[in-house]
Amino acid sequence: MDLVSRIQRLPIGKFHYTLLWVIGLGWMFDAMDTGLISFILAKMSEDWAMTPTEKGWVVSIGFVGMAIGAVCSGAMADRIGRKTVFATTLVIYSLATAACAFAPNLTWLLVFRFVVGLGLGGQLPVAVTLVSEYIPAHVRGRFIVLLESFWGLGWLCAALVAYLVIPKFDWHMAFLIGGLPALYAIVIWKMVPESIPYLINRGRIEEAHRLVQSIERQCGVEVIDKIEVQQVSDQKDISFKQLWSGVFARRTLMLWLIWFGIVYSYYGIFTWLPSLLVKQGYSIVQSFEYVLVMILAQLPGYIVAAWLVEWWGRKATLAVFIGMCAISAYFFGQAYSVALIMLWGCLLSFFNLGAWGVLYTYTPEQYPTNIRAFGSGWAGAIGRIGGIVAPMVVTHLMVKDNGFSYVFMMFTAVLVAVALVILVLGEETKGRTLESISK
Repeated sequence: MDLVSRIQRLPIGKFHYTLLWVIGLGWMFDAMDTGLISFILAKMSEDWAMTPTEKGWVVSIGFVGMAIGAVCSGAMADRIGRKTVFATTLVIYSLATAACAFAPNLTWLLVFRFVVGLGLGGQLPVAVTLVSEYIPAHVRGRFIVLLESFWGLGWLCAALVAYLVIPKFDWHMAFLIGGLPALYAIVIWKMVPESIPYLINRGRIEEAHRLVQSIERQCGVEVIDKIEVQQVSDQKDISFKQLWSGVFARRTLMLWLIWFGIVYSYYGIFTWLPSLLVKQGYSIVQSFEYVLVMILAQLPGYIVAAWLVEWWGRKATLAVFIGMCAISAYFFGQAYSVALIMLWGCLLSFFNLGAWGVLYTYTPEQYPTNIRAFGSGWAGAIGRIGGIVAPMVVTHLMVKDNGFSYVFMMFTAVLVAVALVILVLGEETKGRTLESISK
């Protein structure tokens, strides 16, 4: 039995759940850092008398860093290892976030936010690739959606920090709190194993064998002494050309379109939600309260998606969740009472974040081992371009009469287009091993 098959045959147990929560907490800290800026910006813009364009740059510069970080970290993860890059990127964005607290002016804040983006964008594709390569095919989708659910917990932490800390201690303290996750890199380094397919692809067979034996002992199954290796990829090299060759061209086109649309809509909506609500006449504290409730609605969205992704499949679940998100976005933009804002805001949050969980499952399933993190990183990078563009479009539309409605009609159109892309270009990957999908 080859090394990858030995990992795939392990019963789901303590090893898999430990891997989930250890990497999940790193994911949560990433989300907390991402979410903090949306709450901080609402207060910071008042203190610094920032123009809409300056506020847009604070958000967009982070996405420039994320785009670069996603590509570079994906390539590095395929060259030097998933674990090393995962821990390093966490330290980068945490320390840069803490540095934001000491920014003397907008220029320095933009520099620090760019570095934050490098770390944030680099961590997520590496994390999901690593978990995907350890979880058996029949539950891989469920585990990745559960991993993505830590994003909701991270935004919840950001909302709580904003609600409890910013009104009393100002936004500088919120940035400092965002730097604490750097300490978590020690836990990652001690508890997260390196990817077995990565080790095989880099020729580190003995190391992979010893690691598999250690995991077999943890799981209480027969420890196999004989080393058998099945090639996990036709190539060891990493190149951009591979993403657009053969069967991968259609998959890359699909992923880039999906990622651009979903990042554009998600960050355009949720990063600006506190500021949008303030502009609608609600106080900063009220806007934080409303967004906190909407974020709570993300958690059941993940749970439903985690069940559907293995029962119904990736393609159908992703298309339906994106379609329902489009409907929710439209009616949210037409809501003018607190009750309707909360109803459609919660549904928007429910479907949008459930879709994210499925997308993170779907993305690494499209590529072989040698370019899995690289391909996922490029998809994420193209998505970040959507994150760069969205704040500029939102600030442009919001100055118009009835701008709130226009913003969400625009997001509705984008989400409908994304759902159509999934239906036309997507292929089902439920229940298939990564090695069989990637050929």
